[in-house]
Order: sequence, then C-alpha cells, then structure tokens
Amino acid sequence: MPTTTTLSSLNRIGIDESGKGDYFGPLVIAAVFVTPASEQDLALMQVRDSKKISDGRILEMAPDIRTVCPHSIVAIGPQRYNELYAKINNLNRLLAWGHARALENLLQQVDCDLAIADQFGDERLILNALQEKGKQIRLVQRTKAETDLAVAAASILARAEFLLRLQRLSQELHTTLPKGASPAVQLAGRMVVKKYGRDRLSTVAKLHFKTTQQVLNDT
Repeated sequence: MPTTTTLSSLNRIGIDESGKGDYFGPLVIAAVFVTPASEQDLALMQVRDSKKISDGRILEMAPDIRTVCPHSIVAIGPQRYNELYAKINNLNRLLAWGHARALENLLQQVDCDLAIADQFGDERLILNALQEKGKQIRLVQRTKAETDLAVAAASILARAEFLLRLQRLSQELHTTLPKGASPAVQLAGRMVVKKYGRDRLSTVAKLHFKTTQQVLNDT
C-alpha cells in the first residue's frame, strides 16, 4: 500500500461527495484526475478540503479546477436519489454506486489505475459496482482522504455543484432551502409542504432523513 508521501508523486483519481448530510438538494460525487504537474497548480490555488473553505470561495475555485484537471461529476437529484434509496435501502451502497459512476465516466477520458476516496464503507462496494462494467482499478480508502490534493479538488467540485443545484431548487420554489438538517431545515420543509403539498417534498429533499417525519408530523 503506497504511503501518503508516495501518492503525491503518482497519477491518480480523487473522489469525494457533497450533500450526504444535507436534507435538501442532490447528492453529488466528483472524481478528479491529478498528475504531479497539475498537483502543483492545485497547490498554487490553495486547494484543500472544501469543509475548510467558504461557499463563496468554493464557487470561485471550482472553474479553475475544472480547467486544470480532467473530471467527472455525478449529481443525483432528490427525486432520483429517493428512487435509488428505495431500491438499494443503504446509504453506503448508494454512495458506492455514485462513486463507481463518477469513476467510470472519468476513466473514459483518462488512463489511470489508482483512485483515492474517503473511508465510508467496505471498498468492495465500489469495486463490485465497477466490475459490473469490467472496470478494474486499485482503490485506496482512508480517513481524512481530503488531505490528498486530488480528493480535496474533488470535494470542491462536488460542493460547488451541490451549492448551484440547491440554489436552483430554491429559486424554483421561491423560498430558501437551507443546508444541513437543522430546525431551519424543518421549517423550510413545512413551508414546502404547506405551499406545494407533500408530493413536492420528494423532488427537493432526501426522504429517508428523520427530518421528513418531523416535517410531516407538524403539517
């Protein structure tokens, strides 16, 4: 298994997701291909874990990363997310499915045999999802994977896409859909149901969250 030090000298794909803990909006998975040369560009941009960067800065950085690095973004909108979750009934399996799709899309653009992702479950979940289409890749899963610039770049692209799509949903509903799963999110959920009916909730929210029960109990 390569060490953190040696990974930075390798061509590799970083994968990360955004929206997993957000009631409203999509689940977005991004995969980014990084070489030692493009890694220097990412370092100059001060790319780091998206959780340590403001939303505004993320939206500014994302176009530069997309210019420098081949990438793939898979956005699973709330309605599709709910359909997949009802079928798969397991968040880790759903994440693995999304990771595999993002990886396969990027592997159509680049040749790479190494991918790095955050530790969220059994790595065989991703590998099995890939093998269905005959893709083989060495996968390194580890905690705090965002310390690797390839994964950090993916985290920024995923978050930027999540923010843009959440903003679009908010505009469609003429109301602000907050991030996360806070009391403000519950309030927004109740407003959606009151204004548009219960069925509309499935087009903007991840229904398996406990928040759904809290929203529907109060409406």
